[in-house]
Amino acid sequence: MTYLRTWWLVVAAALAGVAASTTADSVTGEVVYFGAYAAICAAAWWAALRPSGRPSASPSAGASTRRTGRSERWPWPLIAVGQTLLLVGDAAAAAFWYISPETDPTGWIDAPWLAGYAAIGVAIMMMARRRAQEQLREPLLDMLTLTSAASLGLWRLMVAPALKETGGLYTTGIVLEASYMVGDVLIMAAVLLLALSPGVRGASTYLMIAAGSCRIVADVWRVLLQDSNTVLLMNGVVLFGNALMVIAVMRPDRAELIRPGRRTRTLHPARIVFLGLALLTAPAIAVAEGSGSSGERMALLVATVAASCFVLSRFTVAVRQQERAERLLTYQASYDPLTGLANRRTLFTHLEDCATGDALFYLDLDGFKAVNDTHGHEAGDALLVEIGRRLRAAVREEDLVVRLGGDEFALLCPQAASHEELAALAERLLEVVAEPVSHNGHELRVGTSVGVAVFDQAATSPGDLVRNADAAMYQAKRGGRGRWVLAGPTMGGPSLALAG
Repeated sequence: MTYLRTWWLVVAAALAGVAASTTADSVTGEVVYFGAYAAICAAAWWAALRPSGRPSASPSAGASTRRTGRSERWPWPLIAVGQTLLLVGDAAAAAFWYISPETDPTGWIDAPWLAGYAAIGVAIMMMARRRAQEQLREPLLDMLTLTSAASLGLWRLMVAPALKETGGLYTTGIVLEASYMVGDVLIMAAVLLLALSPGVRGASTYLMIAAGSCRIVADVWRVLLQDSNTVLLMNGVVLFGNALMVIAVMRPDRAELIRPGRRTRTLHPARIVFLGLALLTAPAIAVAEGSGSSGERMALLVATVAASCFVLSRFTVAVRQQERAERLLTYQASYDPLTGLANRRTLFTHLEDCATGDALFYLDLDGFKAVNDTHGHEAGDALLVEIGRRLRAAVREEDLVVRLGGDEFALLCPQAASHEELAALAERLLEVVAEPVSHNGHELRVGTSVGVAVFDQAATSPGDLVRNADAAMYQAKRGGRGRWVLAGPTMGGPSLALAG
């Protein structure tokens, strides 16, 4: 239903844009344009004021959620404010033209338009910042690089010819027209930054891309044709683009525009796009304005594109190599190199998010030293690897299996629920560890003692959970090994439930 409603709105916006373009420079055209734009602004305010669900966040993200709350709430009203300011600017210009057609209002009448551009640009940047989890420093610098290069192109295509007509004098009209085009480039760059950030790319994202593209198409068309009729025709294209932007924020799944993707340290895809376009801007202008035959200029353009692609590919390879080295260091700091299981550091990181009902199993192998002394450390290592594999296979996907060091392991089981489930898992752990391990024709046998503690947020801390499970494990060893012990409500006294 949402899909059909979206397409009906897109079709209606397209029809309004076509009607505004085909009836431009007439009273009917003015009525169609302002009526449609008023409806678009009303829809934008409806979308801004209606409640919407917040993007999902992890339990440990409370502080981060509070810090980014503003970036989640403000994009929608800023879009509405920006569209309303653009409508106010259009209405003021039309009214002034009817009242005093001989007077040039350029200057003060552009204030609402410029403010509207700023509001929309800020809104999209806030979406991108939230979606990329505030990791935008390098992509933003590359976006500014692209904007600078594009501004150079705009200066050559629009400002330079206008300056020839004014004898080198920068008039207010020239400066403002250039500002609008730079503003559209910034908005389109921000949309690309948003779209290429990690996260879900659904209908709302693609509608935003189409909205930004409409503004760029209108600007390029104006530059290429440069006549008043073209400007009026492009009003319909801009109207369609504004409608697409509002439809994007009206959708029920608009939260995809601000929902963070999986945190990653890989190269932001927008950087390649921005740098590639920036590299091609100046050569493209040189080819367009250069002398020589069309074939020579095309050959120059192809060579420039090939060289730019080579530079970008080498840049990407270098960055990827650095990222692989960083990921390797991160992995080595978080995982045991022998078994591939999580290490003590990772366990304590997960313990920070413990909730009532989570259970910690603390395992210490019985007889491991004898295996090392009899068969050597290679056999001991093979035994530890196999024990780690068995433990991983014996638990749920969401459970964390940890090698603490030496012959000690741990299991962190979220919401382990009933005492019966804890007992069944503890017995299963005793069984899988006790099974013999074949190595070089020998059967290696060990057992384990298991201590179990359940987290109670009102009574224990993560540190208490580890200490309780450790104390329960030693109680199991003292009770004869090959056993498991469940810690009682507190380890301050001897309240232990012995089993196994």
